[in-house]
Amino acid sequence: MGHISASPTIATFIIIVKTGILVLGGLITYFSFKAYRRTRSPSLRALAVGFGIVTFGALLAGAFDIFFDVDLATGVLVDALLTLIGFAVITYSLYVE
Repeated sequence: MGHISASPTIATFIIIVKTGILVLGGLITYFSFKAYRRTRSPSLRALAVGFGIVTFGALLAGAFDIFFDVDLATGVLVDALLTLIGFAVITYSLYVE
């Protein structure tokens, strides 16, 4: 892992949690998109996009840390930025008719 001072046990748990976020976020995104395709509701489309962005942020931050050897702060910043954008889209989805 890149520039992390965590023990191997903590690093393993981080990977497990990030994998759980990827799986559950992927499922939420999939079911939201499936509901959008059935109803053609713009709010469900925005919801799917928002959860997709949040999930992608978690995946990208983990990939940066493991594969590209960037420091932990950069990975956290990327994750937080995409989470912020995703939550903004999810909030927007609550107001779209």
